[in-house]
Amino acid sequence: MNAELEMAREQVAEAGRRLIGDGLVQGTAGNISIRVGDLVAISPSGVPYHLVSANDVCVVDLAGEPLPALNTPAPSSETPMHLAIYRDTGTGAVVHHHGLHSAAVSTVVTELPPLHYYALQLGGPTRVASYATFGTPGLAESVCTALEGRNAALMQNHGAVAHGNTLDQAYDRARLLEWLCALHIQAHNLGTPRVLTDTELTAVTRRKAERAVR
Repeated sequence: MNAELEMAREQVAEAGRRLIGDGLVQGTAGNISIRVGDLVAISPSGVPYHLVSANDVCVVDLAGEPLPALNTPAPSSETPMHLAIYRDTGTGAVVHHHGLHSAAVSTVVTELPPLHYYALQLGGPTRVASYATFGTPGLAESVCTALEGRNAALMQNHGAVAHGNTLDQAYDRARLLEWLCALHIQAHNLGTPRVLTDTELTAVTRRKAERAVR
């Protein structure tokens, strides 16, 4: 096994502990993966994150077949979703969590309205993938549909998922989605929030582009 894959397994194990520390999962919920060439390092199924070491992190090929020589626990039940995201996006890492705010908002909206221009960091207003049983091809398909043109999505009555070129980027996007959901809940507790218009979001994009070329 090459050094890059070993490093990916270390990163997956560490990110699982971050999910616990950031309050984004309970027990063994959620999952994390990193793609290394034609292989994917992914968190194991049913093992509490604080007990997961790099040696427990599974490695599967792009068809979902584990590398038998590693003798790890079974890979995450959401492996089909991760592999579908890699297939459709060519991304480098995927983070799925069950953050309370994300899970709550996923039950009441079909798209997260852009109350803050940070929504643009996720590609625009976050869509909600239609509900399907966890670990099924139906869920993978639903999530991939919601991710078209986006780098994060909510999963109806379930949680959140985000991807990025690196694990740090995917993790930051997953955490940002949780923040946007918390903002949504708090704003509605205060009254009827004002939603940014398409024109206002376009102006933010233009402003960022102007600053980038200076």
